[in-house]
Amino acid sequence: MLSSHLRLVPTRVQLVRSLVRNPSSSFMDLKALLSSLNDFASLSFAESWDNVGLLVEPSPPHTVNTLFLTNDLTEEVMEEALRKKADFILSYHPPIFRPIKRITWKTWKERLVIRALENRIAIYSPHTAYDAAPQGVNNWLAKGLGVCTSRPIHPSKAPNYPTEGTHRVEFNVNHTQDLDKVMSTVKGISDVSVTSFSARTDDEEQTRVSLNCSQQALMQVVAFLSQNRQLYQKTEILSLEKPLLLHTGMGRLCTLDDSVSLATLIERIKRHLKLSHVRLALGAGRTLESQVKVVAVCAGSGSSVLQGAEADLYLTGEMSHHDVLDAASQGINVILCEHSNTERGFLSDLRDALSVHLENKINIILSEADRDPLQVV
Repeated sequence: MLSSHLRLVPTRVQLVRSLVRNPSSSFMDLKALLSSLNDFASLSFAESWDNVGLLVEPSPPHTVNTLFLTNDLTEEVMEEALRKKADFILSYHPPIFRPIKRITWKTWKERLVIRALENRIAIYSPHTAYDAAPQGVNNWLAKGLGVCTSRPIHPSKAPNYPTEGTHRVEFNVNHTQDLDKVMSTVKGISDVSVTSFSARTDDEEQTRVSLNCSQQALMQVVAFLSQNRQLYQKTEILSLEKPLLLHTGMGRLCTLDDSVSLATLIERIKRHLKLSHVRLALGAGRTLESQVKVVAVCAGSGSSVLQGAEADLYLTGEMSHHDVLDAASQGINVILCEHSNTERGFLSDLRDALSVHLENKINIILSEADRDPLQVV
């Protein structure tokens, strides 16, 4: 009976999407993302032989919603990236390294490029820029040693000179009329910045000219001065070196706060890298109980970086047979973990660091299919 007195009043429900932010709808423009990544770790710190930066670019405009992290971009990893709707793949190792003369379905690397472009996925590789970075791969690898202080084995140089130019030329000019001629000429040379100040030599008032110039401009400055030797004296040519950076560079030389046995350090490294086995070459006269104080570290392939480093232990992914023999003959222990095993674990730290750096503007996911191609059987 009560139901006969009830009247259903239709109501209208409106979803106000603007009040609820869905993280999955966040995105960044590709150019803005590239700029932020370079701020995070400048590509200028990469080795000159390396192929870093944006390797594959979809036609603009391109927005990025999901950034996919991997150590190596294989076809299996690409399939995973497609399933997870990635717009941008950050592959630590560059999938394109040697020049590609054609893009066909014939080789797996060509197929990666085709799949990326067909599905509008950008591919970016930082490689040795992340090796050198203070918060990069080698610093992560050194964390597995225990409490220590570290410095780059080969420090990077600042990307820019402290002043303009690569060289500084200074000389004295005696007379005002000569000074006018000199200043007029050098100011007419490209890539030259010039200043002058009073100087006294042998109780004679002179003008000291100081100019900074590029390598190319230096040749023109020297040519002018050599043809007008009567105009100047007391010449100095200085090379302006880029300053070394204390915490940026290749490899790390790590000094443990407390010495530990080689056996203890092996277990620490295996735990950090989540490995059941590593390869060990004992240095001449060393045992598993030998104490280790200084460790030279290089993620990936360490032969060239570690060569000549004074340490009790070399830790890297791989070294040539003969380089291992050379190190062992000097009493240096060598631990090899396979190339990418010394790099891949860094990606978890990188994911967290990039989330903060990019202010959670995009989704960042870590590959589950990526793995070292070699395994112990």
